[in-house]
Amino acid sequence: EICACLVGSEMCKETVSEIYIVCGRTDLRYGINSLAGVLRFLGIENPATAGTLYLFCGRRSDRIKGLVWEGDGFLLLYKKLANGSFQWPCNASEVKSLTPKQFRWLIEGLTIEPRKAVKEVSFEYMS
Repeated sequence: EICACLVGSEMCKETVSEIYIVCGRTDLRYGINSLAGVLRFLGIENPATAGTLYLFCGRRSDRIKGLVWEGDGFLLLYKKLANGSFQWPCNASEVKSLTPKQFRWLIEGLTIEPRKAVKEVSFEYMS
């Protein structure tokens, strides 16, 4: 479901169940092998884990790359915004897990950590 919103086609065979962003800036000229090497350098021993999406952002924060293992090879995803930029965490050398909601916020150009959220209230409280 998550992968389909990135790819928009039947190209992605695996259902993405985990999402990680590589904080800081990554050279987006890197291909699949170099991006997998970045993950290994950051302590991820086996980036070839089915159902896991790794996201990278370059110096320009209007584009990201995604790497997904599909069992028979990696799928490399690329998204470039026509207008605006991604709100990317700048802490280098960190891989951070995202919830599906945070992923949606990121793709929509919002920050993954909102400063203030609306609190849920019970119906009795509103009466």
